[in-house]
Amino acid sequence: MTKRFSLLLIPVALLLSGCGTQRIGHILQDPGRYTNRNVTVEGTVTNSVGALVAGVYEVQDDSGKIYVLSMTGGAPAKGTRVKVAGKVTPGVNVLGKSFGTTIRERDHKVKY
Repeated sequence: MTKRFSLLLIPVALLLSGCGTQRIGHILQDPGRYTNRNVTVEGTVTNSVGALVAGVYEVQDDSGKIYVLSMTGGAPAKGTRVKVAGKVTPGVNVLGKSFGTTIRERDHKVKY
């Protein structure tokens, strides 16, 4: 019984270990490690530019700031606490402005 339980516990632990948030500073220190990988970050929106269906916003945690490109749901307002999931990209141009390492948002949740 113990052996079966431990065999079940290992895959569950591996699955749950991928559910945590990354520190923005870690992503920015080694962007090559995270490029084209899905990550989740949590922080406060410090800048925001958007329309109804797309936008760019900057998220800051205690380790750094990163731009998030949203192509599906606009951008949350400045000062909003968010949890963002998406794919890290090495750089992107939006309306003629170049942004370094960014996250292409898959979704975000507003935190209260």
